[in-house]
Amino acid sequence: MFADALVIVHAGIVVFVVGGLPFIWLGAWRRWPAIRNFRFRVVHLGTIVFVALETLLGMTCPLTLWEHALRERDVRHGFIARWVNDFLYYDLPDWVFLWAYLLFALAVATTFLLIPPESGRRKTE
Repeated sequence: MFADALVIVHAGIVVFVVGGLPFIWLGAWRRWPAIRNFRFRVVHLGTIVFVALETLLGMTCPLTLWEHALRERDVRHGFIARWVNDFLYYDLPDWVFLWAYLLFALAVATTFLLIPPESGRRKTE
């Protein structure tokens, strides 16, 4: 049960990172103030940079390691957990993921510079 919950959290992080970039682009075009939120933007950038760095260093995602460790104790897979697992894990060479993560991190960093968030400091009047 914990492994299933962890896989769902993991999928949520993937959706946040991948969906965050088009959300920012669309929000910039539509002038949504939410895309200028400093915390959101820093967490978004930091998350993809973390993923890219861990892949560059040959590390496995800690959430993946934790999920696999939990699966050794409980091998039951629920319907949603199987579906989310299929969504998260692909059987491709490591270099494909490395380049995908690095290029995506570059796109997020470039977007951070071109569509900057508001300063994290409060305005004083």
